[in-house]
Amino acid sequence: MRKLLSSPVKMALSDAENCTYQNALMYISEISLNLMATKVKERPEDFLGWCTELLRLCRHDLNQELLDTAQHKPFKKLQEILESGASVSQLKMARIAPWPIFVDFIKQQSDLNALEERMSLLSYVNTLQDTPLAEMSENDRLAFAGKHTNNHSPAIYDFDCEWFASTKGAKLFHMLLATKPEKFDEALQCIPLTGDVTPSEYQNFVKAYKAIFSSYVIEKPNGEKAPLAPATRLLAMRRPDQFIALTTSKIDVLCQGLSIVKFNSFDFDGYWQDMIGTLRTFAWWHQVEPEDQYEKLLWSARSILVDLFLFADENTAFSSNYLRLKDKGASKSVYKSSYRPRTKLTPEELVDNALAQEDIPEYIQGKRESIIKEVKNGKSVEHVIGLMRAIFG
Repeated sequence: MRKLLSSPVKMALSDAENCTYQNALMYISEISLNLMATKVKERPEDFLGWCTELLRLCRHDLNQELLDTAQHKPFKKLQEILESGASVSQLKMARIAPWPIFVDFIKQQSDLNALEERMSLLSYVNTLQDTPLAEMSENDRLAFAGKHTNNHSPAIYDFDCEWFASTKGAKLFHMLLATKPEKFDEALQCIPLTGDVTPSEYQNFVKAYKAIFSSYVIEKPNGEKAPLAPATRLLAMRRPDQFIALTTSKIDVLCQGLSIVKFNSFDFDGYWQDMIGTLRTFAWWHQVEPEDQYEKLLWSARSILVDLFLFADENTAFSSNYLRLKDKGASKSVYKSSYRPRTKLTPEELVDNALAQEDIPEYIQGKRESIIKEVKNGKSVEHVIGLMRAIFG
């Protein structure tokens, strides 16, 4: 373990990676004895591998029952730092990757990142491009804008509307979108559906978008400034080949990974000049339209797919609102009495009982530790196995 923890010293780290390592060391010291009691089998020679291996050890091999109450917070913080470090390293790779490497990485990450669902979302939104927001149904408008509700029937919306960037917390944005959708249509009309978006076209969008919020502030003096993140969601849905969809929490790690100065959640100029401007210097972004049909789909969404370079593990796809609603509708009929209820059994016993059922396929049996973790986090065995069946078939 000592060699693993000190190995980044010998690596060629970027400034962002070195910052991540130094931050991780502060929290590693808080649980150093617990880590030393954990057996190490792999010692990666790159920082991405180091982050993911140490994260795996923390989540699966370290005996968390031996952590003191005071150690829980630094233990959680360390995992967050390692996730961020993995994202930064993968984004660092994205900066120099040619198109074939870009495609291969997305394919490798497809299951973890629920790529099929994400592409279903983009495909559905593409069918709405000729329909103004003001004429869309409420569900379609929310799907475009990034808010999933219980009204999004899994039979119609076979995807989580919040992939790439959720806007469910942007209350003023959604209030204005519901009452003045035609104003957002006017803003989006500034962005052409083909060709590279120009600075003037983007600035025209920003001016129209900000005006929606400015008029509200005049009516309500305590109103908020126009938020950047929901705007990027609208832009990325209209042109996924041109724009990255942001959430406030993603700005920091994306700026670190793309090696640009961090901007705030109201900085429209920083987003365009630094983030989109940097994106347009990447070799894979300049790839001509491929002939292969699968690659053509990825190419048409290449900017928004930068999201797939953020850290994902086997639990990421389980966060899908689509799968949650689908499982909710199916669980009562499929799992009426298949498994014993969670009474006094331990999570391990509950999972082992469930995996002993004859109809459980081998690939789910191999996910025992992941299922146990989700059960410990409060989810039912039925729910977790149902999600796995939905994802992997």
